[in-house]
Amino acid sequence: MRSPYDREILRLALPALGALAAEPLYVLVDTAIVGHLGTVQLAALALAATLITGAFTLCNFLTYGTTAQVARAHGAGDRVLAGRLAAQALWLALGLGAGLTVLTAALAAPAVAAVGGDGATGEGAVTYLRIAALGLPCALVALSGQGYLRGTGDLRTPLVIVVVAQAVNVVLEVLFVYGFGWGLAGSAWGTVIAQAGMGAGFAAVLWRAPADTRRPRRDLMAPLARVGSDIFVRTAALYATFLLASALLARVSAPALGAHQIAFQLFAFLALVLDAIAIAGQVIVGRALGGGDEATAVGASRRMIGWSLAVGALMAAALLALAAVLPRAFTSDPAVLDEAAAAWPLFAAVVTVGAVAFALDGILIGAGDTRYLKWAMLLASLGVFVPAALILGDGIAGVWVALLLWMVARAATLGVRFAGPGWRVTGAPARSPARASRARSR
Repeated sequence: MRSPYDREILRLALPALGALAAEPLYVLVDTAIVGHLGTVQLAALALAATLITGAFTLCNFLTYGTTAQVARAHGAGDRVLAGRLAAQALWLALGLGAGLTVLTAALAAPAVAAVGGDGATGEGAVTYLRIAALGLPCALVALSGQGYLRGTGDLRTPLVIVVVAQAVNVVLEVLFVYGFGWGLAGSAWGTVIAQAGMGAGFAAVLWRAPADTRRPRRDLMAPLARVGSDIFVRTAALYATFLLASALLARVSAPALGAHQIAFQLFAFLALVLDAIAIAGQVIVGRALGGGDEATAVGASRRMIGWSLAVGALMAAALLALAAVLPRAFTSDPAVLDEAAAAWPLFAAVVTVGAVAFALDGILIGAGDTRYLKWAMLLASLGVFVPAALILGDGIAGVWVALLLWMVARAATLGVRFAGPGWRVTGAPARSPARASRARSR
């Protein structure tokens, strides 16, 4: 049965789907190209990609926080406030990116060793990581730019910029790895150059946003920082979950780690595709609550949860149907393929349950309910995944059972929150639900 919210969900989700589907292709392209260089190179990429993606992912509050704040400002009709947030997000991204580049390059060797990298695999991972770190400032600017444009309801511009950058990345990777014979380092350089162009495009968007001031100011960064601190902790717990999974499998065998890299990168790709619906949730919920329309926020949210579950189930069915085909696109090593086969049904189950968790995540981020999201993620990661992984993590199947239990815990805790009224706080700029509740009680 059709819903009055379907058209708006599709209008926002479809271009977001294109942009989100293109973003993880940076690493998927790396995985496909490097995987055919050899198992050692694939395992090295697995470790380096886990670390560099972690550094990038820990800063995704630049997107989520900016989207939520800008959407509320637009819902309240305050475009100047939205422009101020855009400028401050740009400065914040540049500062954080520069610091992360220095830190990542300096700590590359001990970080790789900490996740189980040694010998030729460790050396390759360190090389890749130090080169890829150069693209972090541009990548963070792109996060802020996407957050601002999503908040304004413009999801076409991010799609264009990301797709062009991805096309450049593919050409450069093939040229550097196979044409110039640079191997693993060539893959990293191709990604860095493509990210530089992408960052420049989003920086121009942020700087042109209408604002009464564009100078860096601590007081104007405060709304982003408040939301960002909660999302940072939430994302750190999420990242630690996958880091522990990779570290456990690095100590099992190189084929197990290589198979996990294939499944993990495909999961990251599918998760971000599902996140297109969550982005629609962030925009619609933030805009509706900013304008005082609680009924629209709730009604559209329920519809988005249904959409997300349906899409996730279809993706899981496709994964199971292609279980004998997809891993071969990344490797021809029989040992890696055997490990991938052991994890594949669990991988499909994680995608199905994750679809509900991603939708709820987007809804609560749009509502500004980031404090609850932080504690829910800590409970799922530390209270469920860590003990399960330590008990079951002597092989790839056990690690993916632990990941499935973790995702179930996420969906359950977020579902409980959505069922109650605590996240439905109206007005712009947003107050946290906890502060709003205290204000009502006085």
